[in-house]
Amino acid sequence: MSMKLNEYLSQAGSPQALASLCLCLAEAGKAIATLIAQGALKGVTEKMHSTNVQGETQMQVDILSHELALAQMVLSGVVAGVLSEEVDLPVWLDAADAPFLVSMDPLDGSSNLAINGVVGSIFSVLPNLGASGDDAAFLQPGSAQLAAMYLMYGPATLLVLTVGKGTQVFTLASESGDFVLTQSDVQIAADTSEFAINASNQRYWQPAMQRYVDECLQGVDGPRGRDFNMRWCASMVMDVHRILSRGGVFLYPRDCKQPVRAGRLRLLYEANPMSLLVTQAGGGSINGEQDVLSLQPEQCHQRVPVLLGAKNEIERLREYHRQA
Repeated sequence: MSMKLNEYLSQAGSPQALASLCLCLAEAGKAIATLIAQGALKGVTEKMHSTNVQGETQMQVDILSHELALAQMVLSGVVAGVLSEEVDLPVWLDAADAPFLVSMDPLDGSSNLAINGVVGSIFSVLPNLGASGDDAAFLQPGSAQLAAMYLMYGPATLLVLTVGKGTQVFTLASESGDFVLTQSDVQIAADTSEFAINASNQRYWQPAMQRYVDECLQGVDGPRGRDFNMRWCASMVMDVHRILSRGGVFLYPRDCKQPVRAGRLRLLYEANPMSLLVTQAGGGSINGEQDVLSLQPEQCHQRVPVLLGAKNEIERLREYHRQA
């Protein structure tokens, strides 16, 4: 018998409040999936004149996805505050004593909708340590996360979750509206011959990354002694899901293209939840030398470099950074 999301959460021993929140986030995912499926028919792919806190032009669907997810967290009754890519400051809900804080990227890779590409939503769940109303309450290391989840909206709608007991993949059954477990306890192979990186930034990379990619590109004739393939989807959700599905490494390294933004990915609602999902599946995640999950956040919208995936490759990259 196929296991539904609520049944898995019960079996995993998740506290009732956390299970309730995960189910509400799943409902938000269903609503967002329905929204983006309408595409240009409802104008959801149109760009707006506004920008988010990162200075990126927003699309109507970014704002609508934020609102749909926020509404579900209000309904849950267990969330005190929400940090979103789409607003400058955390949103504090009328539930100061609620046990959780949530950081989210409501629609990762939304620009891909212009070409009918895959997009997703990313959520990170932290404990509410009693500092409701203080934005610094979100500045907890990734190791403090109680759960991490992303939804991927493609040919099928997938929900990938960890509550600290491995990484699980659920698929939305269109007939019943249930998320059903389709891959349990995902494991990322420690070795790989596939890497994902935006090679157009090569000239801006640090020496350690230059060395790593150059060795991969030399293939069987180089020091690695085997050929590598390169993939790049320009959607973190899709790139990370490929790694969970068939291995590899996802590389968004530090560079000098824009020194004030040497890292590109947001620590609290992209790097941390994805790193927890990957490490729970046996992979690794670093910013160069340090484990991403050990980083102490300094700002709510802080950006960091992220290298994650196959453990042996990540350790090689760590060593190259130490030697540089």
